[in-house]
Amino acid sequence: MQRTQRDCDFCVPRGVWSKLMIEMNGDYFYPTVLSEFTNMKTADALRMTLDASAKVLTAYLADFSDADMFVRPHTGANHTAWQFGHLIASERSMMEAVKAGSSPALPAGFSEAHKKETATSNEQSKFFTRKVYLDLFMAQRAATLHLLETMSDSDFDKASPADFKNWAPTFGAMFSGAGTHVLMHVGQVAIVRRILNKPIVI
Repeated sequence: MQRTQRDCDFCVPRGVWSKLMIEMNGDYFYPTVLSEFTNMKTADALRMTLDASAKVLTAYLADFSDADMFVRPHTGANHTAWQFGHLIASERSMMEAVKAGSSPALPAGFSEAHKKETATSNEQSKFFTRKVYLDLFMAQRAATLHLLETMSDSDFDKASPADFKNWAPTFGAMFSGAGTHVLMHVGQVAIVRRILNKPIVI
């Protein structure tokens, strides 16, 4: 059965709808690779990581309340609200380094609210609602996928700005980092789900 953009669990603008769809089957998820991936290119591999990370994150947070966002997986660990904001701000920073003006604007003070110094705060008024985080994440991920569509294989070899060179020396590494960074954090969200006795979703 052919799926439409309307059927997808996380949607981006029609022109940049991902070639990779994730099919859910019970507690497991399987990447469904379309025939367009027969001759795979760099952008296709990067898109797979971006798609999978978005699927996992949004699935884990689908049944969170605003209060759930402030549960910490362990004493001294960061709550989900801070982590979600950190992921959004970080991805925006990476994509703006690849191409200035490619990402949507964040609310005033958003990046400052999710710096290292604010991670210990439990004051909900200083952060945002789950819906705001989800909307901002999806808007930024759509922009990231759109930018990815404009990149050639040679573009991925271009050197990244000095601030990113230690961990992402090329533009290709920055796109990869946008996906893997999310996956680095979702393990902590999985622990929060156990603390809250939420059902296993993946």
